[in-house]
Amino acid sequence: QVQLVESGGGLVQPGGSLTLSCAVSGIEFSLYTMDWYRQAPGLEREPVAVITTRGDTSVQDSVEGRFTISRDNAKKTVTLHMNDLKPEDTAVYYCHTRVIGDVWGQGTQVTVSS
Repeated sequence: QVQLVESGGGLVQPGGSLTLSCAVSGIEFSLYTMDWYRQAPGLEREPVAVITTRGDTSVQDSVEGRFTISRDNAKKTVTLHMNDLKPEDTAVYYCHTRVIGDVWGQGTQVTVSS
């Protein structure tokens, strides 16, 4: 059974930083592209960052220069490093991969507020 377990969310002031981690089990982790999505209240879930099996990365335009994604194949984890956080980054953040179908973590809340 594939499991994605996120951690690291919380409350942070504007301009602050957070690091989200996703621990993956049940798959040969190194063979799968991994993503982070987020969903703000009243809005659709949107992709934030992706990292391929080769380590190529891409992030959404709104977080370019502030967020980076990385992976550790030995530890089976994917990490989202978030800097210079803004109130509009407030959302539930989800780890995701595709194994035949979509697999999602339970989500972790990130709140950016003074």
